[in-house]
Amino acid sequence: MSHHSLFHRPKTSDGNLLSPGHKVSFSDSSKSTDKRQSSARPSSRPSSSSNSRPSSPAPQQQQQRRALSAQRRPSSQRRGSYQTYNDNRNLQRINRQSEALWQASVVSPTAPQPKPFLIYHDSFLSILGPNPTLQCLIEDNRAPYFHEAGIFHPPSNTLFITSNQLEDPSPDAATTRNKTIVITKIEFFSPTDFTRDKVRCPERNYMANGGTNYRDGLILCAQGSLKEPSGLIYMEAKRPHKTTTLLNNYHSRPFNSPNDVIVHSDGSIWFTDPIYGYEQGFRPKPVLPQLVYRFDPSTGDIRVVADGFGRPNGLCFSPDEGTIYITDTDLIHGDGTVDYRRPATIYAYSVFWEHDSPYLTNRRVFAYADTGAPDGIKCDVFGNVYSGCGDGINIWNAGGMLIGKIQIDGGCANFCFGRNGEMWCFGEHKLWRAKLGDDTRGALLGV
Repeated sequence: MSHHSLFHRPKTSDGNLLSPGHKVSFSDSSKSTDKRQSSARPSSRPSSSSNSRPSSPAPQQQQQRRALSAQRRPSSQRRGSYQTYNDNRNLQRINRQSEALWQASVVSPTAPQPKPFLIYHDSFLSILGPNPTLQCLIEDNRAPYFHEAGIFHPPSNTLFITSNQLEDPSPDAATTRNKTIVITKIEFFSPTDFTRDKVRCPERNYMANGGTNYRDGLILCAQGSLKEPSGLIYMEAKRPHKTTTLLNNYHSRPFNSPNDVIVHSDGSIWFTDPIYGYEQGFRPKPVLPQLVYRFDPSTGDIRVVADGFGRPNGLCFSPDEGTIYITDTDLIHGDGTVDYRRPATIYAYSVFWEHDSPYLTNRRVFAYADTGAPDGIKCDVFGNVYSGCGDGINIWNAGGMLIGKIQIDGGCANFCFGRNGEMWCFGEHKLWRAKLGDDTRGALLGV
C-alpha cells in the first residue's frame, strides 16, 4: 500500500493550466466551511424566496482593504492566502482546506493511480470525507469482466457485474456472432475479503448488460441475439439464480437492445433501448426508434416516456424522484466510431404527474462530459449526480455544476454504491473500490 500526495495543478477560469510561478488565490477556511456544507447537502431551512439569486461579489473597497491587510501580514502568515507552484505540472485546482486531506491509499497490482481525487468545488470535500481512498481489488487481464450492471444486493452482501463482450466459440453463441457476456458474482466478507464466482443460470441470459435491484433479486437488460428477443429479465439473487422474462416486446414490436434499467418507488420499471446490439452485429435491423420506456408490471402497461436521443444509455432518479437523468452516449457508436460533434450529454427531465400517470417534461441539458461520454449514472442521498466517463467518475451537484472527479486509470463506464460511502468502479479488466465519506450513500439503496 503506497501513499501519494494528491495535489493538483490549478487552472484558470477558462480551464487552462497555470504557468509555473502563477499565484493562486485560496478561499478563507472559516467562510468556505459553511459553503461546503450547504452546497453538498440540501439545507432543511426554507428559502426566503423561490427565485433567490446568489449574492453579488464583495464591493471593490472591501477587496482593496483585504489586499492591504494581506500585504501588512508577515509572509509566513500569507501562505494560506497565496501559494506559488513551481515544480508540479500535474496539479489541478486545490485550496487550503484540501492541502492536508489528500493522502489517499492506492492498492494496485500494476501502476498506481496517484491522484484520483480532483476538487472543482469545496462541496466535494464533504462527499469525500476526511480520508478518501481508491483501491484496485481485482485485476484480470484475461478478459474485461468488469463492465456494466453493478448491482449490490445488501441481504447477501453480494455484488453482481456483467462483462463486456467475450469470445465464445461454442455453437450456442452462433446467434450472437460468437460473442457472450458473463455475470460475475462477488460475495464480500469484509471490504477486502471476498469470493468471486461466475453466475451459472439454468436459462441463458442473452447478452446481459445493465441491471438494478428488484424485489428480492435483480433485473437485467437482456440485449438479445439474432434469434432470441431482447427485453428485461428477473434473476433471483440466490443459487441457482433462476430467471424469468418480464418483458420482451413493445406491442409485438421487438426492442433494439435494452441497455440500462431503474425501478421507481411505485413499482414501475424504466429502461433505455439504443441500437448498440445491431451496430455490433448480434441484433437484427431495428424496427423501433431509440427510446426510453416505462413498464408497469402490475398492469402490463408499456409506454414510451422520452425520445429524441442519439444513443440513450444510463438513467436514474433524483432522491425525491422529481427529476430523472438520462445519458446520451451518441459520441461513441457501437461500431467503435467516435464523432466529437455528437452528444456526450446528461439530460434532466421533470417528472410530472397527470391523470395518475407520470410524464417527462422540461427537458434540459444537465451536463456535458469533458472526457469521453457519460455512461452509467446515479445519485447520492444528497442529490449529487455521478456518472462514469472517459477519465473516471464525474460528480455534479443538483444544479449541474461539476464539483469533483474520481480519476480512474483507463476510465470507468459504470459503478455502484455499497455501504457507508463505499463505491465499486468498473474498469473493464479492473475492479476498483473507492471509499468516500460514511454519509455519502447511493439514493437507490440508502445504505
